[in-house]
Amino acid sequence: MSDEILINVTPPETRVAIVENGVVQEVLIERTRRRGLVGNIYKGRVCRVLPGMQAVFVDIGLERAAFLHISDLSAAEREKAGTDKIEAIFREGQEIAVQVVKDPIGTKGARLSTEISVPSVYEVYMPFSKTSGVSQRIECEAERARLRACVEAFQREHGTGGFIARTSAEGVDESLLRADMLFLLKLWNSIAQRIKTAKVKVLLHEDLPLSMRVLRDLRRTRVDKIRVDSRETHARLTKFAREFVPEIAPMIEHYAGERPLFDLYGVEEEIQKALERRVTLKSGGYLIFDQTEAMTTVDVNTGAFVGGRNLEETIFKTNLEAAQAIARQLRLRNLGGIIIIDFIDMRDEDHKAQVLHALSRHLERDPAKNTISEVSPLGLVEMTRKRTRESLEQVLCEPCPACGGRGVLKTAETTCLDIFREIIREVRQYQVQELLVLASNEVVERLLDEEADTLSELESFIGVPIKFRAESQYNQEQYDVVIL
Repeated sequence: MSDEILINVTPPETRVAIVENGVVQEVLIERTRRRGLVGNIYKGRVCRVLPGMQAVFVDIGLERAAFLHISDLSAAEREKAGTDKIEAIFREGQEIAVQVVKDPIGTKGARLSTEISVPSVYEVYMPFSKTSGVSQRIECEAERARLRACVEAFQREHGTGGFIARTSAEGVDESLLRADMLFLLKLWNSIAQRIKTAKVKVLLHEDLPLSMRVLRDLRRTRVDKIRVDSRETHARLTKFAREFVPEIAPMIEHYAGERPLFDLYGVEEEIQKALERRVTLKSGGYLIFDQTEAMTTVDVNTGAFVGGRNLEETIFKTNLEAAQAIARQLRLRNLGGIIIIDFIDMRDEDHKAQVLHALSRHLERDPAKNTISEVSPLGLVEMTRKRTRESLEQVLCEPCPACGGRGVLKTAETTCLDIFREIIREVRQYQVQELLVLASNEVVERLLDEEADTLSELESFIGVPIKFRAESQYNQEQYDVVIL
């Protein structure tokens, strides 16, 4: 089966689904009012220097100050300063040009770098670098040598910074590669001029919109069709492709069917499933995903799968199936950072090695960089996946207003006991003639039913009458004790 890219465009948002062998593997969403910042170049001002963290906060005009760590400084900048101490390189109020390498996520501001890079279709230009390179995904040594010779020759001729030949450069004629590098050089010169003249907290260069970024970053050898459901976007993408990646232009189709494009391929259903904690495996087993600020945990369970010959074989088969599902879900949900996978305990060392190999193999097509550790003594697999943007859940959802994102609420019984303690606190602190308790329907019903005896004893103890009023807008944890 062929691999396809589906692009759904509406005025408020653009959504891209990557379908490999008929299965949705990745969903990218860009809202018109809240576009991603990765790749954008700003002129900012240092607003705080933190020697203890070897980092600075930079005001680039966003809601929260962005974060720049010393490890994200360009090598040329550190070499020029002659030191690795952040306080010797920056001072408060200093103006600097920076690039966003990670979007603001949760309560954290954007992550910045001064190692600026400008991508195009075939190359990435790094104006402050002295070296050039070739994408590691290109495996043919002869092709790697050809590409390296091409970019290094251009670098010597023009006295420029460094270039990296992207995966899409494989097999491309040298004249096209040189034209691409010349375009990047002209683009950078215009950005460099703006850096000199622009005021601080100004956007100097904005990355392409999502639909065009997909074409630019596309590894064309794996995609056979690009379907777009917007006539205007189809025209823009076709024009862009003909100018920069002509070999992709014939793949772009306009979808004009009555049935929504994402419904036709089952993408909407996959998005809904990706927001759930539980993922069911075909064998009857299941996975549980829990995403926190520190890490994501994945728990593997056999569920209804009872297997055949013996328990060890059942566990092994479940873990193998889970490895494939986990690799897909990490990409589909765009989960990044530290990920802990609790596979079902295996005794056989060969089985452990095969499960790890399966996980690694299924992650090969994931464009995000990842590293996987060995199985720990506790039977856990620790891995990391590079995170540059918010997860699917963070883009589409917000914390529950009732539980504050905890996923649980206090029971009605617990809230009743909290109310009793608050009543005693109020009576001891103030002169009280009468009290009114405002709470949810469930809590008030319990106070007047199961807790009626306790309530009667409390009224006798404090010598104050207590009235109750159910508030339909209150959740099970909310209550107020009002002095009348």
